[in-house]
Amino acid sequence: MTLLAVAVWRLRGASAVAQERPPVTLLKPLCGAEPGLYEHLRTFCLQDYPEYQIIFGVRDPADPARAVAERLAAEFPSLPIDIVVNPQQHGNNHKISNLINMLERSRHNMLVMADSDAFVGPDYLATVTAPLLDPKVGLVTCTYRAVPTDSIWSRLGAMYMNEWYLPSVLLAWLFGYEGYVSGQTMCLRHDTLRAIGGFRAIANHLADDHRLGELIRGLRLRVVLSPYLVTGVHHEQNLASLTRHELRWMRTIHVLRPWSFRMIFLSFSFPLAVLGLLLAAGGGLHSSAVWTLFGIAAVMRLALYCQYRLTHDPDPLSDLWLLPVRDGLLCWVWFRSFFTSRITWRGAEFDVDADGFMRKPT
Repeated sequence: MTLLAVAVWRLRGASAVAQERPPVTLLKPLCGAEPGLYEHLRTFCLQDYPEYQIIFGVRDPADPARAVAERLAAEFPSLPIDIVVNPQQHGNNHKISNLINMLERSRHNMLVMADSDAFVGPDYLATVTAPLLDPKVGLVTCTYRAVPTDSIWSRLGAMYMNEWYLPSVLLAWLFGYEGYVSGQTMCLRHDTLRAIGGFRAIANHLADDHRLGELIRGLRLRVVLSPYLVTGVHHEQNLASLTRHELRWMRTIHVLRPWSFRMIFLSFSFPLAVLGLLLAAGGGLHSSAVWTLFGIAAVMRLALYCQYRLTHDPDPLSDLWLLPVRDGLLCWVWFRSFFTSRITWRGAEFDVDADGFMRKPT
């Protein structure tokens, strides 16, 4: 089913780029000198778009990302680039607090927010903003592909995104679900943002992107999933970093869908197939049907592994040996998420309640 969803998504035609291109403000909240930060931010300075402003925001004046933003401002003097340095907190979600501080410098009604680890082509702005010309559309978002840095932990993290999480998103999309919103790209109009109470309405939410989508749908406006595929760099320093990130993501899903989250193990196809094979062997079953079912599950899992690699990876089989490790770790993080409400985000710890509100530990 997931492979079908991925195939249908890929066959979907590219969205038309509108002839009308109103001016845009691009908000880029920054935190730390991530690998390749300069190269990634630079792609947003090379957009084939007539008029747009970029606002870079940091909370700490000593943040090394500030120097990268200043370098780009000097490199592109004809491009309106504002750099906001403001440590003021408006809630427990540091990213949203950063956006609130940045928004004061916005010049245009059309707003685009994109994460700092993303890099895009020159047609990005024209493509993702086009649906907003329809007054019935309130928010546009994108799927993305994770590209790992060299470490084994980064490669395992990218496998989580590319081979389980995003295919699951597309499966929900295939069945008509329109609630997915990704912080990698969020486009909306400033007047729509004001109508839901601004960024302050989501300043304490863990799943700020999802909550933003809920509030906009509450205005009877549509959320559109753009066919534009954003590329994001995935970097993990070690196993602890990897499990912290994935535990936060699992906790987010748990908060958003507490009942269906309990059944999400059904999407762990290959571990379930191995378990089924062991149970069949323990019960003395060695029929061809048992091995056929196991073979189908194994082939489908390999196909998910190969879906992007065959066209984007010069050595598509290099991480094949990590597949059982990846799936085993996925099961463990899912199981672990039932027994903790604490997450770590950008070095800070928070407790997350059943409604998705972030609170500092007491």
